[in-house]
Amino acid sequence: MRYHNITRDDMLNGDGLRVVLWVAGCNHCCKECQNPVTWDPNGGLPFDQAARQEIFDQLEKSYISGVTFSGGDPLYPGNRMEITALAKEIREKFPEKTIWMYTGSLWETVKNYEVMKYVDVLVDGEYECDKRDTQLHWKGSSNQRVINVQDSLRRGQVVLHNS
Repeated sequence: MRYHNITRDDMLNGDGLRVVLWVAGCNHCCKECQNPVTWDPNGGLPFDQAARQEIFDQLEKSYISGVTFSGGDPLYPGNRMEITALAKEIREKFPEKTIWMYTGSLWETVKNYEVMKYVDVLVDGEYECDKRDTQLHWKGSSNQRVINVQDSLRRGQVVLHNS
């Protein structure tokens, strides 16, 4: 897996103060995407032990609410295995921290992926520039959903996250 950036003290990509991992690789290629540089799965830097440690060091801080996986697309086929392992390890070491994920894929396509066992909130759906709305909370276009993953898995239907 490769990544472009790790953002510290982020308040825009999930609830609370977060650390964000911006992965490389996306096959959605949404028109007017805010991060087209992240589409290339060979772009950015290798996600190595130093990058992993940077995320864990941030999560050690009591004021950090959790981690957000974005990009690119964390569920891009070349990212799934490592994102799943990372999410599992974060859940085990930091059970009180939340895990958010942004993907261009729909919930109905990804709900059975192993990683969803560890994700708290999923923002799904491709960004659609004609549905752009800057007043929306945690999403860029009105077609996207902010989903409470664990409640959705328990109930067998989409449960939206209360903002």
